[in-house]
Amino acid sequence: MKAAILAVGSELLGTDRLDTNSLKLTALLDRYGAELRRKAVIGDSEAEIAAELRTLLSRVDLILITGGLGPTADDVTREAVAAALDRGLHLDAEVLASLERRFQSLGWKMPEVNRRQAWVVDGAEVLPNGRGTAPGMRVESGGRTLFLFPGVPTEMEGLMESALEPWLAERSGGIARETAVLKIAGLPESVVEERIAPAYDEFGREAITILASAGEIRLQATAAGPETARRARLQAMVGRLAELAGDAVYTTREEDTLESVIGDLLRAAGATLTAAESCTGGLFSQRITAVAGSSDYFLGAAVTYSNELKTRLVGVPAEMIAEHGAVSEAVARAMAEGVRRTLGSDWGVGITGIAGPGGGSEEKPVGTVHLAVAGPREGEVEHRHVRLPGDRNRVRRFATQIILEMLRRRLIAVAKEARG
Repeated sequence: MKAAILAVGSELLGTDRLDTNSLKLTALLDRYGAELRRKAVIGDSEAEIAAELRTLLSRVDLILITGGLGPTADDVTREAVAAALDRGLHLDAEVLASLERRFQSLGWKMPEVNRRQAWVVDGAEVLPNGRGTAPGMRVESGGRTLFLFPGVPTEMEGLMESALEPWLAERSGGIARETAVLKIAGLPESVVEERIAPAYDEFGREAITILASAGEIRLQATAAGPETARRARLQAMVGRLAELAGDAVYTTREEDTLESVIGDLLRAAGATLTAAESCTGGLFSQRITAVAGSSDYFLGAAVTYSNELKTRLVGVPAEMIAEHGAVSEAVARAMAEGVRRTLGSDWGVGITGIAGPGGGSEEKPVGTVHLAVAGPREGEVEHRHVRLPGDRNRVRRFATQIILEMLRRRLIAVAKEARG
């Protein structure tokens, strides 16, 4: 099956909005083996939308359209589809009644402009939208199928799940593609590549993808075929890749993040965490607290940008800063131990560095960062000194990724010791 995606909306041609809907649709098409041949973004012009549709109708079997189903004058997808198919539009009484009931349930009288959303392309099947006012549509024409979805991402995703996915599944004959993920922290892409190389010969190079970002590698394993065979192959691939990549794999679940895995480890141990941050300016704490329920284990943090606050808030001796400098191993260690002791947590982290673009020197260039993790036992502190590439944002992000991975490994090691 050949497919195309058409995103409608003049706002998508500017710099303020991204077409994220196409990414969701692409993933679903890939899962069911549909071949995506074209993506396009069109402004709110009925003539241009219709012209693009006429071209696509001669080239592909399935066209997925997002946007332009709202109540305002620039929502012209319905009219464009009708024009491209040489069909009319009619007011659907059932859709209109549903719209009126929706507004009444909110205590409002439906504005007259919302009647536009009850106009349906002749011959189309209406797709109820449980998340908004704009219903979707499915239209068959000359062996081609068009799906019309609202552009609001949550509404589009709801209709994608309720209407498009069952339609694709029915036509796939049980044959689909599925992807599993392994997330790795703390290793360069080249090292991961060397480790997993044997899997290429065993499963095929095209079945395994490496995606790199700051401080993290994603391994994606893909399998196709009937469900039972597909799942068995994926299980074998994930197991083998995890074996080859080793303990750098922190999860095989898409929904997990490094910070959520650390949260699970802290909660399981009944342990608490605090942080003293300098160059990261609270980014570590932001990542930790982005996880729901993090108050179970995260007590708080001190953002100690100045030398004075490093001393006053977390007890770093002023003479230590004078002797070694604020960006040093000694100070990072003292920050981690100091915040743990001062705020009364089991674990403490300390981060100090030069994120740039200014402030560097020949001895301590921009990107120099010292990281420390202090554990429950007094004086037990792990330190790491790194020089990170990139701009200020990348240095800060990379630094938090590294210390999160340091903390994860220490938590696992302590848990193993406790189990004997």
